[in-house]
Amino acid sequence: MLLKDKTALITGAASPRGLGLACAKLFAEHGARVQISDLDGEAAARAAAALPGSGHFGIACNVAKKTDCEAAAAQALARWGRIDVLVNIAGITSPQRLMQVDDATYERVFDINMRGTLYMTQAVVPQMRAQKSGSIVNMSSVSAQRGGGVFGGSHYSAAKAAVLGYTKACARELGPDNVRVNAICPSFIDTDITGGALTPEQLRAIVASVPMGRPGHAHEVAGCCLFLASELASYVTGSELDIHGGSHIH
Repeated sequence: MLLKDKTALITGAASPRGLGLACAKLFAEHGARVQISDLDGEAAARAAAALPGSGHFGIACNVAKKTDCEAAAAQALARWGRIDVLVNIAGITSPQRLMQVDDATYERVFDINMRGTLYMTQAVVPQMRAQKSGSIVNMSSVSAQRGGGVFGGSHYSAAKAAVLGYTKACARELGPDNVRVNAICPSFIDTDITGGALTPEQLRAIVASVPMGRPGHAHEVAGCCLFLASELASYVTGSELDIHGGSHIH
C-alpha cells in the first residue's frame, strides 16, 4: 500500500462522479486516512463513511473562505496529529466567451480555483514544515497550457494557469522543507463538472480531438494523484502531470 499510515485532505470530494471522490477511494485503498471536504458537509460525511478502511471523516468547507480552510486543517490535526497530503481538487468551470465574462462569474471562478488552492495550502504548510515532509497536489488543467479550447472560457483558463504558476512557486519555496508541490493537468474527463452544458455534438468534437479516442475517467486522474502523493514521486516537485489521452502533446 503506497500511503499506509498516511493522512490526506482532499477538497471538493463529495460528488459521486467527481475526481475528488475517486481520489479519496484510491487513497483509502492504499492505506491513507482521508478527510473529505466539500460545500455539502452531509454529502462529505456520507462519502467518507463509505470509504474502505477506518479513520476517515467528512466536513463542510468553503475553500474560498480562509477560516474554513484553517478549520479543516485544525480538525485533521486534532484527529490525526499530522497532515501528509493535500489534494486541492475543489473547482468550477465556466464556458463564457471573453466578452461575456461578468464580474460575479470571474470572481467565483478565481475564488474557488485559485483562492481555494492558496488558502488550503496556507492552512497545511505550517504542519508540513514542522514535520519536514508533505505532498501537495493541485488541480490545474490542460486549458492553462493551451489557452482554453476544451470547455472552459478565458477566465477559467487564466485561473488554472494561476494555479500552475502558484504550484511551481510553492515548490521552490517549500523544497528545503521536504514538502513537494505538483500540479495535474487533465483534459476532458467524464465527470459532472460541466453540469450537462455540453451538447452531444460538442462532446463528439472533443472526443474526435483525442488520439486515444475517448474521454478520460476519474480513476485515471486519481492514479496520477496517488503517484504524486506517494514516495514513488519522492524527487518530483514543481511538475505538471498531463492527463489528456494525447490531446495536447507538446
